[in-house]
Amino acid sequence: MREFLSRFPSFGSICPTAPAGAGARFHLSDWPVGHAPEPNLVGDQRVDVSSGGSSSDDKSRFTRARGGGYHKSVLLEEVTHYLQPGPGMLFLDGTLGGGGHSEQMLRLGAKVIGLDQDPAALSFARARLEKYRDNFGAIQGNFREFGELLETVGISGLDGILLDLGISSRQVDDADRGFSFSKPGPLDMRMDPDSEVTAAELVNSCEEAELARIFYQYGEERASRRIARAIVERREVEPFECTTDLAGLVASLRPRRGKAHPATRVFQALRIAVNNELRALEEAPAEVPRWLRPGGRLVIISFHSLEDRIVKSFLRRCSQPRLDRPEWPEPRPNPEHYFKLVMQKGLAPSNEEIKTNPRARSARLRVAERLPTAVAKPD
Repeated sequence: MREFLSRFPSFGSICPTAPAGAGARFHLSDWPVGHAPEPNLVGDQRVDVSSGGSSSDDKSRFTRARGGGYHKSVLLEEVTHYLQPGPGMLFLDGTLGGGGHSEQMLRLGAKVIGLDQDPAALSFARARLEKYRDNFGAIQGNFREFGELLETVGISGLDGILLDLGISSRQVDDADRGFSFSKPGPLDMRMDPDSEVTAAELVNSCEEAELARIFYQYGEERASRRIARAIVERREVEPFECTTDLAGLVASLRPRRGKAHPATRVFQALRIAVNNELRALEEAPAEVPRWLRPGGRLVIISFHSLEDRIVKSFLRRCSQPRLDRPEWPEPRPNPEHYFKLVMQKGLAPSNEEIKTNPRARSARLRVAERLPTAVAKPD
């Protein structure tokens, strides 16, 4: 990594921890074109700094996937409208996925850093966005650590940040990833295939009370205790290895009501637990004020109530100029007053979008704008 960073012409003169907006520098056009596509290590993270370049295998994956579509970007026009990308601006797409949102920003002349923990998504997006290689860079890692990763490549300020928290259609449709209860596949559910814990390990090793907690807390599953008890009883005879095996057990306990499969909430809960999704969402926004330039916007798309509650709570806390408590004689200035809300309520997809992309129906978009106040330097 040191060898790579030394190839940036002015890396030594950059202060990546400077306040956002203060002489920000970025080097996407300087990323070495011939740099090997193998990941570089940054702590526990792998950084792909190939400037959007792609191997022939990447291109073939893109060609194969393009016909059926990798993933329809949700609320694409709305995201573009609120981020307002343009020439000379730099954005972070913290959940790159298939690259649809990033492509829209790149078309409008902006520069984009794409971040995703799924190497398959990075490979696809890198091939898709190859023609924008001077304005696009891809990094593998979890968005919760975006600040550390941006520092590594010499970024010091952003004009906008996008977090699209949903799982991609491509991940769901790939049975080998283990996200789907409708197709037989290994009980995996890891977005980063190098992560240690799989869904099978949780299902086959967690105590009954812990399984019930996971299903209730992360899936809001009312029958969490009954399902956990049945899983523990069944795994004593034979461990769970296949997605449809677990889905079948849950379906035998929960009659279908409406269109949703009875195992929907259980699978959601396991996916969240395996990937530690809510903890990442709780930690990442705290870094946003430091990196977002005044006037820059934070756009977050959530897909279920657990995510949306965390997003709402953060934006509400950081958009109040003053705080008041019963024990205080008078309201006090809010030290975390970094944003103003662009909209008071979450924006849902239009009926037309839901018709063409039913998986968008639960999406909610929220937007906040960075206030023109100084950002405290980190300790």
